[in-house]
Amino acid sequence: MAYSVPTLLLSSMEQNNKPQEEDRLGALTDDILLSILGSVDLATAARTSALSTRWRSLPWLLPELNLHVRDFLPVPCPDYPLAAALRIFFYSKIPAQHINQAMASLTRAARSFLRTKHSRTVTKMSLEIYLVGNYSHDIGPLVRDAIDNGTVRELDLTIADDKDFRCKRADMLQKARVVDGFFSTYPNVLPCLTRLHLYNLRFAKGDMLHRTLFDCCKQLQHLSLDHCDAGDGSVWQIDAPSSGLRVLELRYSYLKRLEVLCLPKLELLRWEVWLHNETPLHFGSVPCLKELFLLCGADIDHPGFSLSQLLDGATDIHTLTLNFQGEKLWIQPESRQLRAAFSKLKKLSIQGIYVEFDLLWTINLLEAAPTVEIFGVEAFEHPCSVPFWVRVGVQRVQPSWKTPGFTSCSKWQLRELHVASFSPLVGHHMLFVREVMGRAPKLETVLLKENEEPCRKCEAMGALPTPIGGMFPRGKDEQDAIARQLRDKRIVSSSSAAKIVFKSIASTVVF
Repeated sequence: MAYSVPTLLLSSMEQNNKPQEEDRLGALTDDILLSILGSVDLATAARTSALSTRWRSLPWLLPELNLHVRDFLPVPCPDYPLAAALRIFFYSKIPAQHINQAMASLTRAARSFLRTKHSRTVTKMSLEIYLVGNYSHDIGPLVRDAIDNGTVRELDLTIADDKDFRCKRADMLQKARVVDGFFSTYPNVLPCLTRLHLYNLRFAKGDMLHRTLFDCCKQLQHLSLDHCDAGDGSVWQIDAPSSGLRVLELRYSYLKRLEVLCLPKLELLRWEVWLHNETPLHFGSVPCLKELFLLCGADIDHPGFSLSQLLDGATDIHTLTLNFQGEKLWIQPESRQLRAAFSKLKKLSIQGIYVEFDLLWTINLLEAAPTVEIFGVEAFEHPCSVPFWVRVGVQRVQPSWKTPGFTSCSKWQLRELHVASFSPLVGHHMLFVREVMGRAPKLETVLLKENEEPCRKCEAMGALPTPIGGMFPRGKDEQDAIARQLRDKRIVSSSSAAKIVFKSIASTVVF
């Protein structure tokens, strides 16, 4: 039986009275053992010092130090991988008493490791903390001194919060003052930051946000802001020609608009949920921007905005993902207007399309991007997240886009078509796949996927797939019949040699 490295390590710790377990690890070099320790959390790494005399000093020789408050919780956070994916909901599930206990343990570990490692250099430290009680006065000096004496050169910092996105505005202002006070008290932290993740902050002035995050953070490459802004309906302008920021992530923001006037190194921008109906983004100079991810659910009265206008100034994007969360489309019908913005696009993903919506409208986007090599669509059906306006009887509005005439399909570079949450019982799913297969001359693969992560909220409600969404085909005979239908020359306008792949949770079958 094969064991993963962390499993073998934990097994040895639990059975350290068995010589053979020590022998299995003892034969390894220190470099390999340090690599093993680097794959587990710091609490586990520290516990290994009880294995033997040799192991006693190893945790203190790690080149990277990860101090995460979640690793010190007295009760592990339930279902952490799922909660981490939700980001802003994770921290709100932890009782205040557990937070205090975890911060006390983290502080003791930080004091032990940072004061012991003064003779060695930690290339990078990843620190996740709460600024609660007096712990900032304990952690702050330790980090400050570690930076001053050269022990830490790069810092990945997450300042967590115990509330979710429903945090009151007054609390957000207070939290912003606490964070600003921390950075003011320990100013050498900012120039050392390479990654920063903040939650539930409302900066009283936009210039404070800019000064803190760009003017002082010279090494900052990755910035994540969850439920952070400068006031309801505020406009945040970023003009930082000397910034090295490569990744910018925003989630659940009350910003009216983000104007990226100058971020010369920015490669990825990700924005999940904005709360105003106007165009949320404006680009100035972003010569390195290659990937854009936009996710939001729109109300029934959302007028939509022009995607081509939003992308004006960002014409080098090669990966674009739009996710509508099963609600109204928030982009206006366009096709040829997008050609300039899509001129270098290689991967296009349209996600969160309500299961009853026709998919043919998405080909308008494909028509505007003949350079796309991977095109993906995802159907959305979640009884657990039905919008309020639907629950009170308002009907969803089908996309009003006209079906394109396929005037330039001979130039398509499309090689892969991905359809997630595919169901043959949805007629327009089959029609959509046939249309693309019949008109993409270089198509090599059609990947039909089952939703790989069943929604636990839907399962808790007892919600089963409806006749609208149907079930993913599982049996090989059923899949073979569907593949034959998709290749039927009486239906498909031209033959396609593309292989058809059915990928379910349990298996992958190729036809």
